Amino acid sequence: MGHMEFYKPVIVVIMLQFTSAALYITIRASLLEGINPRVFVFYRQAVATLVIAPVAYFTRSEIARCRIGWKSFWLIFLAALVGVTISQMIFFKGLYLASSSAGSAILTLVPAITFVAASIVGCEPINIRSLRTMAKIFGTLVCVTSAAAMALIKGPKLLNTHLTSSNSLLLNSTEIDNLWLLGCLCLFACSCCTSFWQIIQVPVTKSYPDLLSLSAWTSFMATVQSGAVILFTDQHLEAWNITSYFQVGSILYAGIVGSGITIFAQTWIIQKRGPVFLAMFNPLNTVIVAVFASIFLKEQIYLGSAVGAVGIVIGLYVVLWGKAKDLEELKEQQQKMIMVYRIKIKSM
Repeated sequence: MGHMEFYKPVIVVIMLQFTSAALYITIRASLLEGINPRVFVFYRQAVATLVIAPVAYFTRSEIARCRIGWKSFWLIFLAALVGVTISQMIFFKGLYLASSSAGSAILTLVPAITFVAASIVGCEPINIRSLRTMAKIFGTLVCVTSAAAMALIKGPKLLNTHLTSSNSLLLNSTEIDNLWLLGCLCLFACSCCTSFWQIIQVPVTKSYPDLLSLSAWTSFMATVQSGAVILFTDQHLEAWNITSYFQVGSILYAGIVGSGITIFAQTWIIQKRGPVFLAMFNPLNTVIVAVFASIFLKEQIYLGSAVGAVGIVIGLYVVLWGKAKDLEELKEQQQKMIMVYRIKIKSM
């Protein structure tokens, strides 16, 4: 029984990578079918709101209930705007122009970008003489360089070499390269938005600590924001059309599993093993997506993409090693403080 409790987080986090990989594949398939990326964001967040809001309302206790003030409202509004609305819109665009495997690989840059952004705003201490700080800096450079190589260097095809591009918009090799680069830039911008969202979560959760209700509010605000964007950018009613049952299924899957169940699973894993444990399994998602995309979507895997993805994974683990050492030192300091406090109490 004890062994089962130990392996539960491992089993859940691996299942999470498979569900996330299926999310990438189904979303890109829907985009290739012609669904509007901005409309997809709206429907996804609307479904997520309808799923999370009732659960948040009926499960929270009287003690956990929070009132949303103006400060909390604007913080959640900003987090939803950057971390959900803008992030998902440019992510879906990049996913369409590049590939599912590129989307999964470039999103693993988030820990490295978060480290850089947190260092700039002063949330992440930097000590050049510290080995773990040097590891985080080196890992970040490796991640960024590998992502650039992935976007700029293709090389020979490794999988599906006999197929032409499945995207009907790509008419010639020059246009293919330009749109691939644009897609990778969109995915990188999405990673930056996600990193900013992670940093702003610190003041957001302090202002509104009810996490489940916070998720419901975030999804609701993202629904309103994405709807407003569509009204300004896509004024024709045809933009809202859903043309197949597969698109309906992918929207429901993205809203219920991708934005609903995944939140519960990630929160549970972080509570059991911490955020570093969760992030360590992200590269597995890249491998699963690359295999599934080559089978079901006939995506071509290039040598440059494979080498860049491997480099991103290596850089990610170096950054995570530095973060893990930070957590170990923090735990040691907390234990020392507790021991000192107990000694003072006994001496009194």
